[in-house]
Amino acid sequence: MPGLKPSMGAVVAAAMTASGSASATPPAGATPVQAPPVMAGLDRDGPPAPDGPIHPPIRASYFAYGAALTGDALAAPGPTCDGSSVAGSDRLQPCILGSGGGVVLRAGYRAPGPWYVGGAYQFTRTDSGNLYTLPIMQQLRVEFRYLLEMAYRTRPFFIAGLGGTIYGNEWGAETGGGHALIGAGVEFEAARKVLVGATASYQPVLLAGFVDTAGIDRPVGLAHYLRFAVHFEVRSQLSR
Repeated sequence: MPGLKPSMGAVVAAAMTASGSASATPPAGATPVQAPPVMAGLDRDGPPAPDGPIHPPIRASYFAYGAALTGDALAAPGPTCDGSSVAGSDRLQPCILGSGGGVVLRAGYRAPGPWYVGGAYQFTRTDSGNLYTLPIMQQLRVEFRYLLEMAYRTRPFFIAGLGGTIYGNEWGAETGGGHALIGAGVEFEAARKVLVGATASYQPVLLAGFVDTAGIDRPVGLAHYLRFAVHFEVRSQLSR
């Protein structure tokens, strides 16, 4: 109202309001200050999100050893079982080669890169058409693997091998020859030094001609097997 002087409290309140309005409004021509952006993959309240590789690529060499359980399916027996009749009889010759299962023992060197080279010994209990009491096929070969480096715990690989074969009754050798191996598989790093995996492969087996325990003359033949195996391996670091 006219003639009244403002109180001291009103003057102080008006001054504080004017100061706040001035500080909230930047001066003309000044660049506004912005908060730093949040980087992708970071959590405001925690560590970075785990969207990167689980493990870095292997940069060390290892000695690897282990075992596998294998199942061999006979795709074609070849001339060794030609299906002909027994001499002087209408009965067909029993096939001395069949499917089976067994164990593979292996050891080898894993280079810092994608290559593995090693040796493998396999023995398989094979179906012999009741001609043998305990038909065993034994194989010794050199194996190569090429692993696709994915920088993750699971890695696919290609496998190839070449070696010798003997076959007979009760760990004997009534015939022998050679074999090859080619296939693919995948391995999983269960721990830093423990690997488990599976392999599917094709294996041709060449056997020399022989006379079996039933007196049947078996010609030279090339048998064809399909193999499925599950392996367990341990690796020991050699160097970096």
